Amino acid sequence: MNSPETMTVLWNKDQEKDFFLKSLNTVSPQNLFYLTNENKNYAYWPKNYDGEKYTLQGRNSLIGSYSEKWTTDLFEEIAEKVGGFSVQGVKCEEIGLPANSPADVAICKTKDVVQSSQNILMILEVKISIIWNWELIYKESGNIDLVCIGDYKTHRGTPSLLRSDTILKAIGKSINIRLSSVSASQIPIVIIGNTPIKNSHYTKVDNLKRYGIIQGFWSVNSNPLNYESADNIKASLGNGFYKFDNYDELSEASLKLLTEERGFFSSMQTRRRLGKIIETANQELTYEAKAQNFLRLLREPHE
Repeated sequence: MNSPETMTVLWNKDQEKDFFLKSLNTVSPQNLFYLTNENKNYAYWPKNYDGEKYTLQGRNSLIGSYSEKWTTDLFEEIAEKVGGFSVQGVKCEEIGLPANSPADVAICKTKDVVQSSQNILMILEVKISIIWNWELIYKESGNIDLVCIGDYKTHRGTPSLLRSDTILKAIGKSINIRLSSVSASQIPIVIIGNTPIKNSHYTKVDNLKRYGIIQGFWSVNSNPLNYESADNIKASLGNGFYKFDNYDELSEASLKLLTEERGFFSSMQTRRRLGKIIETANQELTYEAKAQNFLRLLREPHE
């Protein structure tokens, strides 16, 4: 367990402030903030703002790069505990991770960006957004200040896992990985976000976990709202969505996925053939051998 001096921190307001301050060293404020009619710079349009609005271009790619690097660092110690490495932008053509669509982050047996499927221990797709609203203030001294003026309930943005298109993109990419090769069947896939999900998605994410396509939609932000709210759920009924409150909790869940042997399978069979497969597999002596033979027979070609 980490000591208080070395405690790893999950996503919070400090991370977002750090993102803006670092980004302002390389891009102009116009790439990061909306400028209101009153010449105020906001990360999002406030809900009560009635002036002319426009859409920022380019900030999503900036927060994407920042959050992927942050997630890579977050899982570094976890990867070390299983003798692996946390690697950003992993490519593996065999399981549907080409150069133009790599894994955001993966835990691998080596540090290489180009990996074989046998070396990939876990895939992490990062869906972290700016979720609080921030005002950029210019001081008379010439310095700047960043002030948090509200949580995601107070602005017009829909960040992270609250977006339906984010959920659908994560599902699509995960299915593509699962169907690309049988070698992907043993690799856990987790979606990392920093908000709750909409209640209309609870059943969907629970089914995705139950069917083994995705092992979880995980929020690494324990307090996304500035007040107590029923929307800030800990977990969906089937744990398809789960919010982590501290690093130790995240580490425990991750290590469980990394150290337990598991396999994805999906098939539509006649009851007769499925019964024959079960009967044959059941002749093995151990549970592990029964499972291995069952999966092998399930994947054999048939009419």
